[in-house]
Amino acid sequence: MCISVQQLTYTHPDKEVLFQDISFSVAKGQKIALIGDNGSGKSTLMHLLNGDLKPSSGEIICSSDPYYIPQHFGQYNRMTVSQALRIDSKLKALHAILNNDTSPQNFSLLNDDWAIEERSQAALSHWGMGHIALTTPLDDLSGGEKTKLFLAGIEVHEPGLILFDEPTNHLDYHYRAKLYDFISSSRKTMVIISHDRALLNLLPETYELKKEGITYYAGNYEFYKIQKEQEIVSLQARLEQQEKELRLARKTAREAAERKQKRDVRNNKGTADKGIPRIMINLLKNKAENSSAKLKETHEQKLDSLVENIGKIRKSLPDTKAMKTDFGESGLHAGKILVSAKDINFSYDANPLWKDSLNFQIKSGERILLRGSNGSGKTTLLKLITGQLLPQQGMLDLADFTYVYLDQEYSIINNGLTVYEQILQFSSGLHEHEIKTILNRFLFSYRSWDKECGLLSGGEKMKLALSCLMVSSNTPDVFILDEPTNNIDIRNVEILTSTVRDFGGTVLLVSHDTYFIHRMNIDYEIELQ
Repeated sequence: MCISVQQLTYTHPDKEVLFQDISFSVAKGQKIALIGDNGSGKSTLMHLLNGDLKPSSGEIICSSDPYYIPQHFGQYNRMTVSQALRIDSKLKALHAILNNDTSPQNFSLLNDDWAIEERSQAALSHWGMGHIALTTPLDDLSGGEKTKLFLAGIEVHEPGLILFDEPTNHLDYHYRAKLYDFISSSRKTMVIISHDRALLNLLPETYELKKEGITYYAGNYEFYKIQKEQEIVSLQARLEQQEKELRLARKTAREAAERKQKRDVRNNKGTADKGIPRIMINLLKNKAENSSAKLKETHEQKLDSLVENIGKIRKSLPDTKAMKTDFGESGLHAGKILVSAKDINFSYDANPLWKDSLNFQIKSGERILLRGSNGSGKTTLLKLITGQLLPQQGMLDLADFTYVYLDQEYSIINNGLTVYEQILQFSSGLHEHEIKTILNRFLFSYRSWDKECGLLSGGEKMKLALSCLMVSSNTPDVFILDEPTNNIDIRNVEILTSTVRDFGGTVLLVSHDTYFIHRMNIDYEIELQ
């Protein structure tokens, strides 16, 4: 067994239980998908498996040291490439030996890995990073380059166990395909967190993590979806049956109480007419009251049991209060020219960013996909379109339009504010109860309203960003989305898909999520090379 997890519980420092008593195992060579809603604890579980966190209780046994590819890289920004790859000590030892420092400590650190520098450069080249020096600070790299750097580390360290946390988030089409090929062909043990449905369908087994526990599904994501749909149908049928029984039990209890009341009235009248002594009347009355109380208790127990069962079933069903923004229609008429570009180009050094200068028009109501590999200038083009940059070549005419820009860092969120304070910044004349209703609708319970935005997960920040846009009174003319599905779970990807698809204005989309793109009704693409 490569991983054995027994009765694992993790409790946050604020005493909130994230998950408890979960047990599962992963055999050598097994490849599993780990899925679950945002906030269910998937990344925390990865950190526990990697040894970065300690469980509150329970046991984790890994037969080999895991190699971890994280979702976020901020903690590595002050490192160099060699430090992030964990080869800097070997490199220092190698260069010290080559400079005639033959101390035993250097030989011990190098551990006969004389080709460490060449192997590392070859691994970087395999992932299109051959131009990156081992001394380069990670802060100089893009998100896609950082991901590819950690993927290159697999070839450098050759681990038996790999933990992936959203590995395709920043990868373009070419390197996603390369990663898919590696995962399909490798015999290494893998645990993979992802919302990339193409990747999830490559994995033959699935675990779903919830606060209540972890559930195993003996198939890929499509198999899981079918099983979940069947479970939901079954739960819905059980719910309807229990609700029917509850209605019947209430009716039965009501009718029994009415019959008992009528019988007691008749008996009281009969005893009075027959001249029965008062002491006997009191005894009969007490007996009737005890009988009535026992009957009432029996009915109440049955009703309480049914209500409890219904509550449990409803809790097991998917939350129907999923996030959904209702943007109004753009004030611009369809077909109005918003952006007109003629032979535009931009450069950050002596060389133009694009091999061929760009020519295009964007009209109101159109849906455009900006396509290109990592580093091809998609974000730069968005800054040109929004007037944040000016082209250094060609002519760019911009009409007067409003836009909302959701970038990968959710920069409209102020990490120093609480959730409630953040949405308050965008509300326009809404009452407190209206704002809190919207927060609830976006799955922010009252317990999270005082939580600092900096402590939110990527998916929670996305949901908060959308809720902020919803309370803002002005419907944008253009919706700009830069990798919008990177950090939200599959359920919320579906809701975001519906939201953007229903938006009546112009959409500019940067995405490598093929499932998401196919459902956006794209009119045309702007290809950057």
